[in-house]
Amino acid sequence: MKWQSLGDMDCPIARSLSILGDRWTLLIIRNAFLGTRRFDDFQRQLGITRHLLTERLNRLVEHQIFKKVLYQNAPKRYEYKLTEKGLALYPIIVTMGQWGNQWFNIDQKFQQLRYVHKQCGNLINPTLHCDCCGEALDARHMTPVFIDPEQEHQAS
Repeated sequence: MKWQSLGDMDCPIARSLSILGDRWTLLIIRNAFLGTRRFDDFQRQLGITRHLLTERLNRLVEHQIFKKVLYQNAPKRYEYKLTEKGLALYPIIVTMGQWGNQWFNIDQKFQQLRYVHKQCGNLINPTLHCDCCGEALDARHMTPVFIDPEQEHQAS
């Protein structure tokens, strides 16, 4: 099965993976959240080939995760900035970082990537909570269900 065909599946995770499901794409997005904006900087930081980087950035622009912003006319050069859709990936990136810190650094031989909340100045530990009762989400206490969009509108 090709990555693109995942985009036609009746599953939001599969559809997301059709765009985000390779290592380079997630690393490009990670670097964008770390402040990288320019093609040459992405390439230098990641060690990715120009061809692969161009392909991944074009896909991210096509799916409106990045927007290209002209910053130089002669020759034309662009920055890649996260859109609202791209910024919405932040909790995923932060949570993946926390998971990697916990499960792939058990012997503490790597630095941890942590995040400081600018408003209060504290290091955060990202958690997901039920928006009704506030309890932390745990896979052992969850049941996934598929809801038809029309049913969801009727229930509201």
